Order: sequence, then structure tokens, then C-alpha cells
Amino acid sequence: MRVNKKYSCLPAEEKGIHIINIRAIEDIGYDQHESTLLNSLSKNPDADCKYGLYFRDGKRKVDYILVYHYKKSSAGKTLTRRVHHNDSSARSTKQDQPLPGKGVQLEMRESEPHVDYHEDDKRFRREEYEGNLVEAGLELERDEDTKIHGVGFVKIHAPWNVLCREAEFLKLKMPTKKMYQINQTHGLLKKINSVIQKITEPIQPKVAEHKPQTVKRLSYPFSREKQHLFDLSDRDSFFDSKTRSTIVYEILKRTTCTKAKYSMGITSLLANGVYSAAYPLHDGDYEGENVEPNDRKLLCEEWASYGVFYKYQPIDLVRKYFGEKIGLYFAWLGVYTQMLIPASIVGIIVFLYGCATVDENIPSMEMCDQRNNITMCPLCDRTCSYWKMSSACATARASHLFDNPATVFFSVFMALWAATFMEHWKRKQMRLNYRWDLTGFEEEEDHPRAEYEAKVLEKSLRKEHKHKETDKEKLTWKDRFPAYLTNFVGIIFMVGLTFAIVFGVIIYRISTAAALAISSTPSGRSSVRVTVTATAVIINLVVIIILDEVYGCIARWLTQIEVPKTDKNFEERLIFKAFLLKFVNAYTPIFYVAFFKGRFVGRPGDYVYIFHSFRMEECAPGGCLMELCIQLSIIMLGKQLIQNNLFEIGIPKMKKFIRYMKLKRRRSLDHEEHMKKKQRYEVDYNLEPFAGLTPEYMEMIIQFGFVTLFVASFPLAPLFALLNNIIEIRLDAKKFVTELRRPVAVRAKDIGIWYNILRGIGKLAVIINAFVISFTSDFIPRLVYLYMYSENGTMHGFVNHTLSSFNVSDFQAGTAPNDPMDLGYEVQICRYKDYREPPWSENKYDISKDFWAVLAARLAFVIVFQNLVMFMSDFVDWIIPDIPKDISQQIHKEKVLMVEVFMREEQGKLQMLETWKDNDKKKGENCNNHSPRLSRSHSGSLSSCHSYPLDV
Repeated sequence: MRVNKKYSCLPAEEKGIHIINIRAIEDIGYDQHESTLLNSLSKNPDADCKYGLYFRDGKRKVDYILVYHYKKSSAGKTLTRRVHHNDSSARSTKQDQPLPGKGVQLEMRESEPHVDYHEDDKRFRREEYEGNLVEAGLELERDEDTKIHGVGFVKIHAPWNVLCREAEFLKLKMPTKKMYQINQTHGLLKKINSVIQKITEPIQPKVAEHKPQTVKRLSYPFSREKQHLFDLSDRDSFFDSKTRSTIVYEILKRTTCTKAKYSMGITSLLANGVYSAAYPLHDGDYEGENVEPNDRKLLCEEWASYGVFYKYQPIDLVRKYFGEKIGLYFAWLGVYTQMLIPASIVGIIVFLYGCATVDENIPSMEMCDQRNNITMCPLCDRTCSYWKMSSACATARASHLFDNPATVFFSVFMALWAATFMEHWKRKQMRLNYRWDLTGFEEEEDHPRAEYEAKVLEKSLRKEHKHKETDKEKLTWKDRFPAYLTNFVGIIFMVGLTFAIVFGVIIYRISTAAALAISSTPSGRSSVRVTVTATAVIINLVVIIILDEVYGCIARWLTQIEVPKTDKNFEERLIFKAFLLKFVNAYTPIFYVAFFKGRFVGRPGDYVYIFHSFRMEECAPGGCLMELCIQLSIIMLGKQLIQNNLFEIGIPKMKKFIRYMKLKRRRSLDHEEHMKKKQRYEVDYNLEPFAGLTPEYMEMIIQFGFVTLFVASFPLAPLFALLNNIIEIRLDAKKFVTELRRPVAVRAKDIGIWYNILRGIGKLAVIINAFVISFTSDFIPRLVYLYMYSENGTMHGFVNHTLSSFNVSDFQAGTAPNDPMDLGYEVQICRYKDYREPPWSENKYDISKDFWAVLAARLAFVIVFQNLVMFMSDFVDWIIPDIPKDISQQIHKEKVLMVEVFMREEQGKLQMLETWKDNDKKKGENCNNHSPRLSRSHSGSLSSCHSYPLDV
């Protein structure tokens, strides 16, 4: 049941006729023409409040917005409702001003229908909650006269005393009056830094926060008792908009609505639909002719524009606007992108080295030499015929581009690069912590999540029903056991589903290869391997993109049923599950090609079959490394192009368009309302809600895996990652500035669990690259041949050494080629890639000694490579200090200066006390020296002497 309420007018000092007063006059009985005339005489109130950035009085800044849906009556014109909860001075002069839910109720219109009980319950909860917010010191103003039909907004303002109180509770470090000089480099280093600054000046963003600082204000946790220490010359800007919204959000989280034994904070109220949204406002518009300068506009020009892709990011301004957590993400992304530049350069050099030496590579020359006349065994049963090795010349030459001695060096380089990147980031993180006054920051335990509180309440009510005494309840592992079991079974099922899909693609490759081999055209038969590989990789890519979205939703659902206590626990568990599922999804096809394809084929006459009909796949004569390179490049580039870029651009645009169409259908046809400019909170309501940084980090972590895990097979991976990230930074920036509602600023001193995941990937990359070089490439067999079997110390004869012989008369029945004369001559011995005894040996087709020699060399290489690179990485980790020396000196200097400030304050207090004592003693002596008559005549003087210290 919606009732009309009488709310207070504007403060008395406001001059002129106000739109609210006009509408009140109109409701009393004036006709529309008189109201229009009065409207024309008044000034525009929306301009006074900067179109929603301030309360209607134009003085109090809007720090937060709560949005709710309500049902408007279709019969008659609905009253405009603008609710004001003024500051303490206004309340003292207007004691009859109602709080939400406590207003003077008017008689309900007869024509107004009743709304359902559910809407009534939501309204009661809103009224109680808003009343509790007012009791907590916040000031509210409601606005239901908006262009969005059926949507009301509650504007929240935190006055000065509330900001001071909450800043002290949150231990926010604020700048004091004390300023000190930052240590500067001297001598040669100073000259080098000045030269670097001049060179990099064109690529620096034109923002004040990015300029190098020589002085810094000393920061200290805010205290109301020590306000004299802080620079309060401008109270309006002492707490910036980011800090104000953080303080209000903390109050919103801990303020509860307790109607019907149901304790609810803002998260519960949002989850139950009592409020539909809650968000801080953007600083203003970012485009337009008459837009006032603001941080959002500056970010859009100097950061969220593709035209400034070559510039550094204004990280300090990003932190100032979005908070430390988002600032750290973009700082990490910037460091990662910068570190990809040297990796890309080295990768290009390695690739060019392969191009330059391809004509000098003896094994590929032997494979391409038609004079060798090497006849290979069929690739499939019956339908495939014998083929010449020289027909795989192009594959062999292409394989050398990625399978050469330089790739081993590049693998070692990338392992050390990953260690250097992690150390560089730790040092950068410490510099940011110092600049952002986070050096002593420790994350406190967060408020329990709404779902957790609801579960605890449900458990306590069950115990009350059973007449049991209940202490403070909490969820135990027994309560969560069904969820844990569901998580375990669900993750195992999802991993099994990924394996099943990869297995299905393998069946597709085998069956398609057999079908294409029947082709009557020679060109169709010659391009079988390329066609099958390309189509299979595209299928893998499509499946990976679809399953990525599915696994993200499933990981969130699995985390929700666990009911973690705090938001931090929820985020960490969600990240772990999502990363595990997406890692398996993205890398399983690549792991198959790298380590399993061609390993379990068997031999001619004794092949391994799937379902007794499909022969296992074989690697190309040049090895599986080329196919691994194709697989890796297509999946990596496809994910970056389709998932990371098109989805990030297209899906938000589509959602925004859908919301716009819905609002357009719901918007009333009132011309006056349609022509009115939207308020800031209305514009922000139409933006996409902020969904967290997990998707942003996840795509970059998966990319980091592509760059490091299989870099031995694809040296150009860092280059493609660099090109993607240059676009990704500006794309994410544009999304945050223009497409998303402003997120609540969250303090953080590091990137959290993502750092541990990065370190884990870096360690795993060393092991995987060791196995790729050892088992997937031909690097080790070449070394073994060169130093053990070569007669002249060259690679001549290597191809023949890696091939075994097979007598075609030993084919199993029904597996020999249908057309044995396809090459124009009868084949008696065909060759296949393996180390086995020849058919004329006593132990024909058994594994030869060469196989064991190569296997021992491969395993030895894995052990040596892994331990050597791990040692080098740990050495880099040890030799580079986590905290830069100058930063540690500055932190120590801050501590010393803070001690000096407090010592001076204590000394000042002691001197003041001593002065008071001396004055008291002198005053007492003067009083004792007076004559008795004078003392009697001035009886009040003596008492005033002794009361002096108390007065002071």
C-alpha cells in the first residue's frame, strides 16, 4: 500500500521559487498554466544541483545512490516525491521532519489501488533501513520524479562528523601538515634519470598526478583527537569522492534491517530485491562541449582512448578515481605488458634465426631431396597408399622455424624472464604501496556475507524449534559437507567432460583423415594433414570459448553453495575453481598434441586401434612440434580476438542497447518529462554493473600460460600477447570509464591470490618446456646422433637413422593398401618413424638400443634443464631485493619523522603545563603580598587566582 508523505521543504536561506514548492502548489489546486508560469520564473534546480551530483540544496554532495522499484498508480497523476533529511542544524529547527517510515501519513486516494503484500514488505524494510541510516548519521534525499518509470532513487550524503568518525574506525591514512623532501639521486644516476625523463616525456600522460614529486606529505591514520595534525584547510576536498563512497559503503554494510527477525545489510537487501542497485556516482560526463573538468573526463582523454596507446598509464589518477584494488590491476597489467617487449624482441630474433638457417638445415634438406627415394608406410589402413617422404618437404622446412637450437635458449630465457617479471612486479608493488600510503595497511576481517548470515539464522531457528540452547552459531564443516561433496563431484565431472570433448575431436581427426584419404584427387590426398589439423583446431577453439563461459557460471554456483563467510573467502574460492576449470579447458588439447599424440601408435602390422576400427594418430615426419605450434597459435589468437576483445566490446554494447530499449518502452509519453535532462544517478543506473576483477585477471593469467608454458614451440607468443595487451589496456580502461557504473573503491596492498597462481605457472613452465624440448622436438635425438652415431660429425644420415624398416608382407590381413602400385612400382620395404629392429633381425620389430639411448638422454636433459633453470630463477629471486633500497629508506624516514612530530607535540604539552604552573605560583605569591584590608575589599580576587588553572 503506497501512501503519500509530507516532506520538509528546502532550507530557509534558499531564495527564489523552487520547483518542489511549485509542484506542491499544483497539487493543492492550481492549474497547469499557473504552474508553468511559476516554473518559468524559477531558476533550473537541476543545474543548481549539477544534475544529480548534489542534493537539491546544491551544497551537499551525493556520495552514494540506492535504487529501488515501486509500483506507480495508473489512475491519476502521481505526486512528486523528493525526500530531504537535512543536517543537524536543519533538524534542530524543524523537529517535526519525519524519518523514513515515520512520516505523517495522509489519507489514501480512493482511486489508488492496493499493491500486493510483497511490495508492502519491501517498502517497510526500506523505510526501516533508511531510518537506521539516518540514525547512523547519514543524510538522505529521495527522488521518484525521474525519467525512468517506476524507479526511485535514494541519494546519500555523509556529513563531516560521520566521515571523521568512520575514517578513524577504518584507520584511513590521511595527509598531515608535515611535508618532507623525497631522497633524490645524485651524480651519474641523476643525469641518467634526467635524460630518461626527457626521452620519455612525449609518452607521459598529461595529468598532474603522474609528474615526479620531490616532496611528500607525511601520512598518519586519521584520529579525531589529533585533527590539528592534518591539513584541514579545505574540508570539502580532504576526503575525496573515492574515500567518501568507501565510508558510506561500510556504513551500508553494517547497518541492518531487523523486521520479522531478519537481520539484513545492504547486500541482503540487494539480493532480496528490496533495492535493485547501489553504487557511487561518476564525477560527471566524459564527453560534450560544456562539460566541466573532472577526473572522469581526464581519464577518458589520457587513458581510455586508443589514440594514447603508446603512453604510460596515469596509475595514480586511476587509483584516485577507482581505488587501490583496481589501480593495482592496471599497474600489474602495465608492468606485464612492458616486460613482454624484451620477450617479443628475443622471440622475433629466434624466429628470424630459424628462417635464416632453414636452407642450411641438413635433416630438412634430406627430407626434401627426392633422390633419397624413401618410401613411407601408409597413414591409414586399406584406403591409404604408400607415399614419398619428399612430399612432406614443406612441413619439414616449416618445423625448423620453431624447432632449432635457438628455441632451447629461448626456453631458458623465458624461464628467467618469468622470474624477473615477478621480482620486478614485487618492487613496483612496494613503490605503489609507499606512494599510496599502504605500507602499514593490514586487511581486517570483512563483514560476513548476506548468504552466510541467512544460513546461520536458518540454523539457529532450527535449533530454537527443537528447544535447544543456542550460542552464537556458525557454519561448520558438517553443515558444508554436502556442498563440498557437490563441488568435488562437479569439478571431476567438468574435467571429465573436457577430456571427453578432446577425445571426440581426436575421433573426428582420425575419421576425417581416413575419409579424405579416399579422395580421388591428388591435391585432396596431399592436403589431408593440413585440412584435418586446421578444422580440428577451430573446433577446439569454439568448444573452449563456449565451455569457458559455462565453467565460469558453474564455478560461481559451486562457490555460492559453499556459503563462504566473507567476500574475500568467496573471491579466493571462486578464483581457484574458475582457474582450475579454465586451465584444463584451455590447455588439454595442447597437452594432447605435445605429449600424447604419436606416442601410442604401435607399428605397421601391430597398430593400436580405438573401438577396434580407428587407428591412433601419428606425428608428421618432421615431428609434432609444428602441429603443436599451429594448435597453440590458433587457440591463443582466437581466444584473444574473439573472447577477450569482441566479447568485451560486443556484449556490454548489446546489454546497454537492451536496457535502453526496455527503458524506452517503459518511459511515459509526457513531453515535459521526455525533454528534461537526466540526472547523474539516472545516467549511471543505465550503465553495466561492475562484476569484479576476476574475469580481467583470468584472461591475462591464461594468456601468461600461453606465453610461458609452451614457448619452446611458439617463440612468437610474446609478440602476439604484447599486441593484444596494448589494445586490452585501453579496452578495459574505456569499459571502466564509460561502460560500467563506478565501483566501490577497495583498499588492497597486493594482487592477492593471483600472485601465487603466477608463481605456480612460472614453475610449471620450466617443467613443461623441458619435456617439450626433450620429447616433442627432435633436439635430443639430433644431439644423440651427432655425438654417438654420426660418422663425420655432421647431421648427414640423421633422417635415415630415425626411420625403421617394415616388410609389407607382415601386414595384418585386411590392413594392406588397396592400391599397392599407386607410386608406380611394387613396394617391398616401407619406412616408419621409430627406433625398432629391422625385419631381417632376429628380434624383428622389437625396440632397439637406439631407443633406450635417446630415452636416457631425454630424461637426463629434463633433469638437468629443470634443476639448472630452477636454480637460475631462484638466484634471480634472491639477488633482486623485494623492496627497493630508496623505498625502504623513505619508509624508515617517515617513521622517524612521525616520532619527531609526536615528541614535539608532547614537549609542547609539557611546556604549556609548566607555564601554567609558573603562572599559578606567581599569581599565588601576588595574592599573598596584598594587605588584609585590600584582600577583604577584593574577596573575589583571591578565589580568581586559585581558579585560574581550572579556567584555562
